Amino acid sequence: MATGSGVPITPLLKEELDIVIPTIRNLDFLEMWRPFFQPYHLIIVQDGDPTRTIKVPEGFDYELYNRNDINRILGPKASCISFKDSACRCFGYMVSKKKYIYTIDDDCFVAKEPSGKDINALEQHIKNLLSPSTPFFFNTLYDPYREGADFVRGYPFSLREGVTTAVSHGLWLNIPDYDAPTQLVKPRERNTRYVDAVLTIPKGTLFPMCGMNLAFNRELIGPAMYFGLMGDGQPIGRYDDMWAGWCMKVICDHLGLGVKTGLPYIWHSKASNPFVNLKKEYNGIFWQEELIPFFQSANLPKECNTVQKCYIELSKQVKAKLGKVDPYFDKLADAMVMWIEAWDELNPSKEAADAANGPKKEK
Repeated sequence: MATGSGVPITPLLKEELDIVIPTIRNLDFLEMWRPFFQPYHLIIVQDGDPTRTIKVPEGFDYELYNRNDINRILGPKASCISFKDSACRCFGYMVSKKKYIYTIDDDCFVAKEPSGKDINALEQHIKNLLSPSTPFFFNTLYDPYREGADFVRGYPFSLREGVTTAVSHGLWLNIPDYDAPTQLVKPRERNTRYVDAVLTIPKGTLFPMCGMNLAFNRELIGPAMYFGLMGDGQPIGRYDDMWAGWCMKVICDHLGLGVKTGLPYIWHSKASNPFVNLKKEYNGIFWQEELIPFFQSANLPKECNTVQKCYIELSKQVKAKLGKVDPYFDKLADAMVMWIEAWDELNPSKEAADAANGPKKEK
């Protein structure tokens, strides 16, 4: 990539960001993203049959993991990674060694601004992550850190520094991210509204997180981005990103981190089958009426001062309170603990690494 003067431009966070893609098919969609993605490292998590060969266009720097690799790397703890569900993407978060993650689905293409210009979704996510959030007081002019915006009259000066942004949640044009009942009653509905806005989601407010166009600071919030037990052998599907979003938001609120939503847009090209989706979502549609109050009332003690401690505490509350809803949540709570154990094994803290290496020898 170069400027008009021929001076090369280094893409933002080129050495600090991985792109994670879950897939069951050849990744031809990457051709459209080549101008934006090619400088970055890709982590591809192959779902389904591990003997199938997934073709990746030439010129991309990537590593690919299938189910056999997951089993080999995690051993008995591999059971916490979903099978036959896009929730398997969170394995990519675990094996990455970069500070930031961007994850996208393979049916998402480059969208255009109203002017017709291609949207560099990754660049906008990076801008969101590198600027502060304002979760403690809502700014009616949206993101005050964007060019051409600022804090409005009446906004407390003591809060204008903001907090570090942990998550950037992007949106989609064309096929909306609807649940199965809404798909069934609005089969032809398309999202054509481009809203040029980025918002901080206020503290204490939950939201439905969609995993198809999502970026986050892996060092800050990575262990909370577990997409749960979904798909093959589980009584629920299509709630993987929702679960991760609810857990993540409770933990971000507790730790004083920010979450943004809005720009950037991608073009969601393919509507999934609403009847298949209904089978996957059926339990979740009922259970979420219990889940939302649970997360709204979840309280983490001050001793929980790391993401891992917060997540383990949340798993205990899931088992104690949601286990009464269905035995599945007992299993999920155990998987949450297993996820954290696996994360820490692959990503040991400096203190743990030093302890494992033993005391330093004096020269």
